[in-house]
Amino acid sequence: MKLMECVPNFSEGRDQSIIDALANAIKSVNNVVLLDVDPGADTNRTVITMAGEPEAVLEAAFQAIKTASELIDMRNHQGEHPRMGATDVCPFIPISDMTMEECVEYARRLGKRVGDELGIPVYLYEYAATKEEWHNLSNIRAGEYEALPEKAKDPAWKPDFGPHTFNAKSGAIAIGAREFLIAYNINLNTRDKKKASELAAIIRESGRPAKDEKGRILKDEQGNKVIIPGLFQHCKAVGWYIESYKRAQISINLTNYKITPPHIVLEKVRELASERGIVVTGSELVGLIPKTAILNAGKFYLERMGESTGLPERMIMETAIQSMGLAELAPFDLDKKVIEYAIAKKNRLSAMSLESFADLLSTATPAPGGGSVAAYCAALSAALTAMVSNLTINKKGYESVQDKVHQLAPSAQEIKLQALQLTDEDTDAFNAMMEASRLPKKTEEEITLREKKLAEAMKQVIIVPLNTMEVAYQALELADEIARIGNTNALSDAGTAALTALTAVKSAYYNVQINLPQIEDKTFKEEIQNKALNLLKQSETLASQIGSFVSKKLTNA
Repeated sequence: MKLMECVPNFSEGRDQSIIDALANAIKSVNNVVLLDVDPGADTNRTVITMAGEPEAVLEAAFQAIKTASELIDMRNHQGEHPRMGATDVCPFIPISDMTMEECVEYARRLGKRVGDELGIPVYLYEYAATKEEWHNLSNIRAGEYEALPEKAKDPAWKPDFGPHTFNAKSGAIAIGAREFLIAYNINLNTRDKKKASELAAIIRESGRPAKDEKGRILKDEQGNKVIIPGLFQHCKAVGWYIESYKRAQISINLTNYKITPPHIVLEKVRELASERGIVVTGSELVGLIPKTAILNAGKFYLERMGESTGLPERMIMETAIQSMGLAELAPFDLDKKVIEYAIAKKNRLSAMSLESFADLLSTATPAPGGGSVAAYCAALSAALTAMVSNLTINKKGYESVQDKVHQLAPSAQEIKLQALQLTDEDTDAFNAMMEASRLPKKTEEEITLREKKLAEAMKQVIIVPLNTMEVAYQALELADEIARIGNTNALSDAGTAALTALTAVKSAYYNVQINLPQIEDKTFKEEIQNKALNLLKQSETLASQIGSFVSKKLTNA
């Protein structure tokens, strides 16, 4: 399913009625999830995050921009954050099954509509930019709102869409497409904005002017300032003082967290601050963060402490929250701050309690059924392997296998997550098939469409349990490894992991077989049959070997 994120920034952070109106404009559009509303009184700015189907996100973005143009008057706006319009920026970000090129096209479509219908000058930025110098948002926003009257007279500042005139009430807007941006603030134990600015200048990519021993800015032979490059790529940073927090902050935008992750920046700032007698008291995330970014942070700190990274992902993320001081200024709710959690369906099987899942399974409905149970068995197998691995880590007498068990634990956690996802996918696939079967079939066109949708859905009903077989076999392989090298006090758990994985493989195989006769595509049918049968045989052979090994060890114990 295509998912796109949009993070419009509005120049209003104090009037709750306006903030509510902006949020309601977004919520009025179907198939869009309002993920976060983050107002700041001192910055007088609200960052709103939404995600959903691309067309719906496009419509929601327009409705919010329209609402902002009606309710926000830039002639009266003051705030700490740079700004040039009622809706200052509006970027589209690919989340899943989306390309950057598609996001660029949506940015252009939104820009044209805003320019045509609302009469607001629109500048395209980042990946959507039509000029190299407009790729960087700070170049477009130079001089902020106050510079717009002069820009309206300059042909070089003709906007991409909308009139080349000064819109006194709404200002101008930058619409673009970009990678996921992490808005991240580092808290200092000082009120001195200058100290925060100095640290910001050192870390940001654009760097800072070089100075001599008397503090004078150095220039080259052409009279240009000599710039000392910043420490981090894809890092924009400024220092400011936040009255409500009674402290200075380094306000950071990380435009590519895969190259420059927040925890690495934080550790460098801690080092630089300490050299200057400043203490970093914590940090603050504005908006949402991708799960990978906070997981990597948690693993970084766990590894630094010599602890296992093969833990449940929420435990890893809690380590990141504590290590980075992310809850210093306000509670840090993973379900609201991590984008994958915020978007996730709330009624998914994998989020149920054991009792609720068993109760639902026992009712007179065909789904969830054996396929979901098979996937859940694979998850339980991987969880047991992770447990035995963690019981072996740093255990006396197992020094020679430490490298291996440190690898096995996180591998098992990953298999567990894949299997849990398949628990939901199996039921979703069955429900999609039932929906396809209920499509109308009165006309030739309806019959053709129904048959096509039904064939596609039926294939998915078979592909999902085949995927479960593959994941379960991987769980079986991990169980084999940990049974042979893991803590012998947990050998029975390793054996149970193997048996549970075999159960998952066999159960998923049954689900493949029961649906194959309904497939008319002979090539597809033969390919699936061969893969499933091979996986079954391999699993039975390996499980038998593990069983013999475990039984012999337990008998001789």
